[in-house]
Amino acid sequence: MIIERKEYLEKLIAWKDKQLIKIVTGVRRCGKSMLLEIYRNYLREHGIEEEQIISINFEDLDYEELTDYRKLYKYLKERLVDGKMTYIFLDEIQNVTDFPKVLDSLYIKKNIDIYVTGSNAYMLSSEIATMISGRYIQIEMLPLSFKEYMESTGSMNDRGIKYAEYLQNSSFPFTLELKNQPDEIRDYLEGIYNTIVVKDIINRKKITDTMMLKSVLRFVFDNIGNPLSSKKIADTMTSEGRKIDTKTVEKYLEAYSESYIIYQAKRYNIKGKQYLKTLEKYYIVDIGMRYMLLGSRQADAGHVLENIVYLELLRRGYDVYVGKIDSYEVDFVAQNKKGTVYFQVALTVRDENTLLRELRPLQAIRDHYPKIILTMDEEPEEQYEGIRRINARDWLLGIVD
Repeated sequence: MIIERKEYLEKLIAWKDKQLIKIVTGVRRCGKSMLLEIYRNYLREHGIEEEQIISINFEDLDYEELTDYRKLYKYLKERLVDGKMTYIFLDEIQNVTDFPKVLDSLYIKKNIDIYVTGSNAYMLSSEIATMISGRYIQIEMLPLSFKEYMESTGSMNDRGIKYAEYLQNSSFPFTLELKNQPDEIRDYLEGIYNTIVVKDIINRKKITDTMMLKSVLRFVFDNIGNPLSSKKIADTMTSEGRKIDTKTVEKYLEAYSESYIIYQAKRYNIKGKQYLKTLEKYYIVDIGMRYMLLGSRQADAGHVLENIVYLELLRRGYDVYVGKIDSYEVDFVAQNKKGTVYFQVALTVRDENTLLRELRPLQAIRDHYPKIILTMDEEPEEQYEGIRRINARDWLLGIVD
């Protein structure tokens, strides 16, 4: 099943033939390779000839010798088309030693349009990004949104049932092929998880204590939406008999963040307009993977919804923070070039005390940016002194802004 990933495809089309390296990043198996394939088909349909397209996937053994940057550069140089644009696609480029040297050399040539993907943020770490600084744009890709999942079913009906499916079956695109096969989905997610842990983290970071590394991830998965610090994680795990120090926790969290399996939301003081350095929150790339690791826990449904909303805000191009105002916490402060939107997320606010509790942080904010409460309640939208209460599924599907 091919899902077009329209939003990402449109970004690639918008940057076509611009003299910038297009770098698509995201967790393994989120659909980066498929996106490039769809884009190559788009190029062919719009008059680009086959000889103008060079495509290499560095996870394919056929191209193993090209992981040497000198051999790769020679291979590409020999295949450039005189007088026409050559479109170069390099998939999972982090497998190439010293790959920025290749990108840098190609960049300065005329009539070359370069697209690369990578499953690890290490490839854009400071020393690497410096070499191609100002010469690339990054497109951060996530697994399927709820809207994309709904569209894949061919019908926008039964939203409640399909939302539960979306969480349980996972948002990774290939799991659509495994629908109604829970054991196969579990095996598939386990495979992604193990590949990330082994290939992207243990081998690259030279980590020896695999069990502790996995324990830290389980802890984060179990505490999505809760304020965390590396010290709190270290103290809790040590008190449970798994001794670990703060620096090691920080190293592991950084490695997981670089592999796009977890995302850190920093705290933001709304009144003081400054970023805070303590008690950030963590969200995870896929809820299905959480079920695979921890099992299904209905009591966590509120935090799971919060996680889904966080990822959707990232998809929509926001920088997302956890807000602090006086003694209150605002679930999300979402900022982009157009301004700021404040969000509270709750399973239900049918109980009046719950509604008042969710309203208070938003009422304490004195600016005029939009303020929204997202819930699973099915009642029509309502406003409370300008604060909108909206159904979360309608918002995720783009039916309401």
